[in-house]
Amino acid sequence: MAVVLRYVNKDGIIVERIRGQGYDGASNMQGKISGLKSLILKESPCAFYVHCFAHQLQLTLVAISKDHLQVCSLFSLTSTLLNVIGGSCKRNDMLHERQMIKVQDALENGEIVSGKGLNQETSLKRPADTHWSSHYATLVNLILMYSSTTSVLETLKDDVSAKYARGEANDLLLLMDNFNFALTLHLMKNVLGISNELSQALQKKNQYIVSAMNLVNITKKRLQNLRDDGWEPLLEEVSLFCIEHDIDIPNMDDIFFRGKSKCGSDSHSITIRNHYRIELFYIVRDMQLQELNNRFNETNSRLLICMVCLCPSNLFFTFDKAKLMEFAKFYSSEFCPTSLVMLDNQFETYIIDMRMSAEFASLKGINDLSKKLVATKRHIVYPLLYKLLKLALILPVATATVERSFFAMKILKTRLRNRIGDELMNNCLVTYIEKDVFSKIDNELIIQRFQNLRPRRGQL
Repeated sequence: MAVVLRYVNKDGIIVERIRGQGYDGASNMQGKISGLKSLILKESPCAFYVHCFAHQLQLTLVAISKDHLQVCSLFSLTSTLLNVIGGSCKRNDMLHERQMIKVQDALENGEIVSGKGLNQETSLKRPADTHWSSHYATLVNLILMYSSTTSVLETLKDDVSAKYARGEANDLLLLMDNFNFALTLHLMKNVLGISNELSQALQKKNQYIVSAMNLVNITKKRLQNLRDDGWEPLLEEVSLFCIEHDIDIPNMDDIFFRGKSKCGSDSHSITIRNHYRIELFYIVRDMQLQELNNRFNETNSRLLICMVCLCPSNLFFTFDKAKLMEFAKFYSSEFCPTSLVMLDNQFETYIIDMRMSAEFASLKGINDLSKKLVATKRHIVYPLLYKLLKLALILPVATATVERSFFAMKILKTRLRNRIGDELMNNCLVTYIEKDVFSKIDNELIIQRFQNLRPRRGQL
């Protein structure tokens, strides 16, 4: 767990420092009734909570998808597959050899072309909840390496020396050589692919909020387009995949049977086409869109979009006094009615001053604007605006800073150091994460401090 202290220093520069322990975006933080978020808001109503957008997206697209049984089975199968093949260097090497042979054959047959940067070596990537886009990359590579993967499983199934792995390989082959697997695999590849650009954008430490929010809206629109017009292209894509890999394609107009037998109360009069289209395709897509709307709600979106009106790029092109006044009203404890009236008037003078000053013409973001206001002493001339700017600077906890600290913990607390205590771990994390601070400290000072802690036989 980690907490990031984000503040604006006396030079108008935004600073992030990890200074404690807290909570991530799990259920204890997201709770609307009794969660930690609610408790914080009771104490401070203006403590606006905008959880890490990249983590929100991961929770939305992967965790929610797993609520569907077929999708959950897909990721469970993928995890088992990676354990079986990735659990042995020999099997990994075998997979790379089979894939290399496949690429060479495709080059000789003219199916693919050669060139710089093409046909790079690929492998089955292990997905992780804290590695955004990893699930998408896993599914894409599995599709590309399907024939090589099944070839390795066939070899493993016939290997009498692999006692336990033989059974797992046989079970995996039975499940993978199936239309249901192929359809679910391609569906989730398309769903996660729609949000891949958004996922990449949200992982950047310094984000342009308008672009990020636009990508959220684009993702929602693409999911809606997928529901309206995506079924037939998906079915065609899966059919071609099944033909290429000799997977039986069922007659989509046959009756789909849910039960153990093809008669009795367990059967339902629904075609195979309608089962996959309605109970898999539509439901998974609707789950995604609903969760996106819940996590990227109107309040957070409006808050961030209003904030961007402070951006100084292109001669303050995005400046909008009405939206900035709306932004100030979110912080009622900081801006009383009198301050709001004064701020409204201050905006008029401020924007004319900014557009007439050549030194503000080349600024790119609100970070640059804050530093320039302090450097030119204009933060004293426009105190209310500068207060609003500082609030805007400390708001974007939509960065992945906290999540990156979780990753740093895995680097420090390895298998060989799994008994490390909390105090030592916190100290190691501070020195690891705050590299920019500790890089300025002379090594000789550190050596002398340790030398003076207690008497030592040797001289450090």
